[in-house]
Amino acid sequence: MSSYQKTFSFFFLLFVFWSCRDKVSERIISPNKEIDTIVFAALPRTVKSPINNKNTKDKVALGKLLFYDPILSGSKDIACVTCHHPSTGYAEFLDVSIGTNAKGFGSKRVFNSPNTIPFVKRNAHTVLNTAFNGLGQDLEYDPENAPMFWDLRANSLEEQALMPIKTLEEMRGSKFTEETILPEVVKRLKQIPEYKKLFKNAFSEENAISEENLGKAIAAFERTLVATNSRFDQYMREDENAILLSEKEGFSLFKQVGCANCHNGPMFSDYKEHVLGVPENIKIKEIDSGVNRSYAFRTPTLRNLRFTAPYMHNGSFLSLQKVLEFYEDISNNKTINKNVSPKNYDPFIKQLNLSVKEMSLIISFLNTLNDTDFDKEIPEKVPSGLPVGGNIK
Repeated sequence: MSSYQKTFSFFFLLFVFWSCRDKVSERIISPNKEIDTIVFAALPRTVKSPINNKNTKDKVALGKLLFYDPILSGSKDIACVTCHHPSTGYAEFLDVSIGTNAKGFGSKRVFNSPNTIPFVKRNAHTVLNTAFNGLGQDLEYDPENAPMFWDLRANSLEEQALMPIKTLEEMRGSKFTEETILPEVVKRLKQIPEYKKLFKNAFSEENAISEENLGKAIAAFERTLVATNSRFDQYMREDENAILLSEKEGFSLFKQVGCANCHNGPMFSDYKEHVLGVPENIKIKEIDSGVNRSYAFRTPTLRNLRFTAPYMHNGSFLSLQKVLEFYEDISNNKTINKNVSPKNYDPFIKQLNLSVKEMSLIISFLNTLNDTDFDKEIPEKVPSGLPVGGNIK
């Protein structure tokens, strides 16, 4: 073969590759030697369920009522939805939540008096798309082993769903212990005829009301809370006009400066823990040392950031601009949290190359990850007869 033929063949194959590539999954070469390629992709259109907890219409309907019913809390005054409301993207616009023994909603929520309950220790994750937690760069995930919480202490939605009920400052309160609250909740549910019927229909069992089935029902509902058609998703599904030119430039910068080392895959998270040295929140009396007292916290998703401010594990930063400025500071080895030495910062931090002039373009790109098309319907009533959502009015 002549040199001319070789050159022609090379450029022809290159043209075929680029014209036929599927943008639903985009790979880039990472400057980090530990990551050969970084994948970005649209979210799947369907959700996986665990083998032992297949989603059904009855199970989801039951889970939704439980999600809104304060019967699950120790003092019957707070529900899951109190801190994860559809009007705020199943998160809330607070740095850290105010749980039981309180009243009001969002920024107007205050503790009752007298009060001995502390603030919830960490910022409330959005429930949106938690069905995809663990979805990685290989575009695979296991719903039975899905990382949950800032400190990775739960491994599935079923396990996660019960933990706020057992936590003092979230839903349990001081009337019950961690060991007695779930048996108490099960006892209450068994005394409500409507719940007895709903559990029986959902699980096809005579004595279906149990701690395990309580977690399964809530998890089944939470797996329906997805937002999979952001402008970025549309762009990755071949709609070139779904995002603006400036947003495409922001996407390129996002990858170039090193954000993608931790925020990658369809969920823009590697679901690993990283040490950043985020400043402490003065509302939290005890220092939060994160995963295994290492000051590491799990990488959050970047989807639907419009609903999740303030940002970071303790709501330290009110805006995305402040977050990016923080990253610029720690990449230059500035000490922000006196409890965390720069020598312990995650190695990825050293690879960030972020300038102020690039921040606005990156923020414009992050806005393409917002999606407001999700279930916002609120039940008119719950089987317990208690106020829907707890004491939020």
